[in-house]
Parts: sequence; structure tokens; C-alpha cells
Amino acid sequence: MSSSSNPSTHQTSTIGSIGTPSRRNTELALLVFAVVIPVFAYANVGLAINGSVPPGLLSYGLGLGLLAGVGHLVVRKFAPYADPLLLPLATLLNGIGLVVIWRLDQSQRLQARSTFVEAAPRQLMYSALGVALFVAVLIFIKDHRILQRYTYISMVVALALLVAPVFFPAVNGAKIWISIPGLGTIQPGEFAKIIIAVFFSGYLMVKRDALALASRRFMGLYLPRGRDLGPILVVWAISILILVFETDLGTSLLFFGLFVIMLYVATERTSWIVFGLLMSGAGAVGVASFEPHVQQRVQAWLDPMREYTLSQQNVFGHTEQSMQALWAFGSGGTLGTGLGQGNSDLIGFAANSDFILATFGEELGLAGVMAILLMYGLIVERGVRTALAARDPFGKLLAIGLSGAFALQVFVVAGGVMGLIPLTGMTMPFLAYGGSSVIANWALIGILIRISDTARRPAPAPAPNPDAEMTQVVRP
Repeated sequence: MSSSSNPSTHQTSTIGSIGTPSRRNTELALLVFAVVIPVFAYANVGLAINGSVPPGLLSYGLGLGLLAGVGHLVVRKFAPYADPLLLPLATLLNGIGLVVIWRLDQSQRLQARSTFVEAAPRQLMYSALGVALFVAVLIFIKDHRILQRYTYISMVVALALLVAPVFFPAVNGAKIWISIPGLGTIQPGEFAKIIIAVFFSGYLMVKRDALALASRRFMGLYLPRGRDLGPILVVWAISILILVFETDLGTSLLFFGLFVIMLYVATERTSWIVFGLLMSGAGAVGVASFEPHVQQRVQAWLDPMREYTLSQQNVFGHTEQSMQALWAFGSGGTLGTGLGQGNSDLIGFAANSDFILATFGEELGLAGVMAILLMYGLIVERGVRTALAARDPFGKLLAIGLSGAFALQVFVVAGGVMGLIPLTGMTMPFLAYGGSSVIANWALIGILIRISDTARRPAPAPAPNPDAEMTQVVRP
């Protein structure tokens, strides 16, 4: 007996036709929390310092909410399938960073300094510029693969940004700033990390087969041939030159570490990691042997109490900040002293930039620092997940490069403030005061959102073929 197929019950189910949920409503709900939490923290600081709700609470809440709302609307319109966590996480970090910067502005110790300038209003303006750049990235870069066309142009631009600070005077011993009349100072290394990731992605996508296959096995490692070591030797030399002429340990570590991470991901060869670690260690030791500024950073890391004692004796070139940061973490304990009730403003001019993590450590305690690091870890995790989901090799490498650069910056800053590694002079992404940092990191989040939208966007359903014969199921 045979049964004919009924066209009304014949259904075709594909991923493309079902589609993928956009998760924009989830993002909106998370953004509400990302705005409410900093507003609550802002009120908490005002009550702790002045005993009353700060008069700027409403304007701060509306300003942060407006920035978050604009970002959400642009993502909903131009990247509807993007990752729903990246924008709320960046908004929350930016918001609580503004709160702590404002809290430090209220310090009478800092206000007594002749060089005191309120940093919170400027940081809010920089945040608005960062969100504007975030919006521009999503509107004008409709496909991240367009960036692949500018592989070698990006190399030239990145090198120009890295070399430019050499021609400007040093600030606090390091040449990492350029001065532009009417605009103030800019830290070009923050923008260079994004442009370098674009160059490395385009270069390694073309050269990865030669770098992965051309090798010899020795003691369990695949050793690259001499001519294949060229790229890593060039990048290593450039990072050492940055360290020598700009005495900028942070940018040097970030630049070289980013390349090694992307090289490992592209080739899947552990030997590149080994060579990278050996070369970075050799370069750092070599430069530290003759560069006074690097020697001072290393000495402050090895014996911070000695540096503090010498600084109290007004010995030139010594600083007490490393020891003060450790004291701040220690006095915070597990739960902290409470927002607005610590003394991390004793750290001085770098309290709201290099050492802002010490304020979180003192006033929010170990729990607060772990929450901050967890949010950073989630941004990196979502970036790595985006790289795994990307459908093209350039997108995979670019997403992992941007995530790696973000993770490296968090590590070198947090490690320096906590005493794990020497201080680098870089700023904590989104938290610390600094226009270049917050603007560049908003652009980084925008590119990750663009890649994630392309990766998560459902494939179009196949067009129906009217000439196809309908199959019949015949049962005995």
C-alpha cells in the first residue's frame, strides 16, 4: 500500500529559515543594570563624603543613560545579531570608572595641589567621544573584511603612531605622549594596538601556511627556519627600540605579546610561544641593564619599601606610589572600606589613571577587584567566542588579536599596580582617566561587535526550486 505525500504537510527546516535570535532585548535589559549600578555608586560616594545625595546625580544618570541608549539603538539598527554582552560590559566599566574618578576629584588632598584639575567632566566628554567613534565604526564599517584591504597601509600608520612620541618631551620619564595644540596630549599607542591588530591579521592570513609548515622538530618543539624567523625578529627589534627610545615598557610588551599570540593562533605551533617568551625576556633584561628609567621601575618592583623610604627623604628619582598601592590593597581587605571612605588619594597625581585599581582595591576590597577582573574576563571571553564563530580567517585573527590586546593591557596594568610585574605606565581600559584610552577602547568594542554580528547573522535560506520533484514515502 502506498501513501501519497501531502504538499501541505511537507516542510523544509533549515538554520537559515529558522534564524538566530538577535538578543537585542537582552542587551537592553543588561544596559539598564549597567546604568543603574554606577548611578547607585555615585549616590553612595556623595553620601559617604558629604552626607547628602550629590546634586549632579540626575545629570550623571541621564548622561550615562543617553550614551548607553545611543549605542544600543545603533547596534540594534546596524548590527542586530551582535553579541549582547559587549556593550553592557563596556558601559558598566566606563560608568563605574567615571564614579571613582569623580570620587577622587572630591579629595581635599588632591584639590590642595596647584596642578589640580577636575578630571570627571573631561572623562565624561572623552566617553562621549568614544561612543561617537563606536557609532561611526558600526555605521561606516559594514563588513570587517574591508579592513583587510588596508593591511600594509595599517602597518605604516601603526609604525608612525609608535614612533611619533620620540619627538616629544618625556612625561614622568616615558615618551608615550604627543602634544597637539588646542587638543592637549594624545597617547598614540592606544590607537596603534588596534591598527597593529589589523596589519597582523592581514599578514598572517597570507603567510600562516609558510610559518606553520616550514619547521624542524627538536626536543619536542617545531623550530622555524631562519628565514621564517624574519617577521618575529623584526617585531622583536621594533619593540626593543620602543623600549629604548621611549622607555615605554607597557607598549613594548603589548606590541610584541600581541604578535606572538596571533602568530600562535594562526600557526598552532607552541614553538612560537617559547621563542616569544625567550626573546621578550632577553630584550627586557638587556634594556634594563643600561636604561635608567627601566632600572628604576624594576627596582621599585623588587623593593617598593626602599623606594618609599628614599622618596620620603626627597631623594630624586624615587617614588612611593608602588608601596602606597600595596597598602591600599591591604587596607581594603575582603569587602573594602566603602566607596568614598578610603585614602588611596594619597597616591597623588596618578591616583585616577595608573593606580585607579588601587582605589577599587581599598574601597571595594578583594570582592570588588575580582568583580572588575571578571568583567574584563567576560569581554575577552566574548571576543574569543566571536573569533571561534567567525566564518572567515581574517575575522578570526582580528577578533583574537583585539581580544588579546585588551587582555594584555589589563594584565600589564593590574600586574604592575599589584606588584606582580614592574609598572608599565599604561591605563586600565574604561576605568582610568585618559581620553586616548577610553576612545580607543570604545572603537575596539565596536569592531568586535561588527565581527560578532557577521559571525552570528543567520545564513539566507535557500531559494525554493519549483521544478524539484516531490519525494514519496512508500511503505509495504
